[in-house]
Amino acid sequence: QVQLVESGGGLVQPGGSLRLSCAASGFTFSQYAMNWYRQAPGKERELVAGISSGGSIKRYANSVKGRFTISRDDAKNTVYLQTNSLKPEDTAVYLCNAHYWSTDYWGQGTQVTVSS
Repeated sequence: QVQLVESGGGLVQPGGSLRLSCAASGFTFSQYAMNWYRQAPGKERELVAGISSGGSIKRYANSVKGRFTISRDDAKNTVYLQTNSLKPEDTAVYLCNAHYWSTDYWGQGTQVTVSS
């Protein structure tokens, strides 16, 4: 059974940091590119960051470049998103995605709220 379980979200003040984690099981994690998306109320789902199989290629949305860092640990079947210098506009549900050819798996998401 495929599972992607996100954790690490919460309420943080502007300028703060959170480390999101996504633990995967039920598929060959190392073969999959891993992505973090986010969705805010009334907005489309947005790709925030992605990391290739093997971890050599990383990409970021322009809105988070220099503030967010994606990484993966294939030994732990886990992908991380380090979020720094958070802004109120980063408030959203953050979802983990595993992608390989035509196959996509999704987690349920973790809420990140940036507010004073």
